[in-house]
Amino acid sequence: MKKVIKLSMIAMALSLLAACATTSDVENIQSQVNGLDSSVKQASADAASAKTTAAEAAAEASQAAQLSQDANDKLDKKFKRSMVK
Repeated sequence: MKKVIKLSMIAMALSLLAACATTSDVENIQSQVNGLDSSVKQASADAASAKTTAAEAAAEASQAAQLSQDANDKLDKKFKRSMVK
């Protein structure tokens, strides 16, 4: 029974040592986190730029639609005048 307890204690001590992260492991994970953080910031900036571009395109499309409608109204008036004559 004493041997089992001793072996259990040794196994537990070894598992604790194996489970502890080394400084290089922590630094490696930290560099990965920093890399992901910069990637997220870049993606956020790209998304904001795309949103701005989409808003500008929507405004231009709205303006073009209004100009088209105005031109269509003018043509309709001219057509109606020519039909009256």
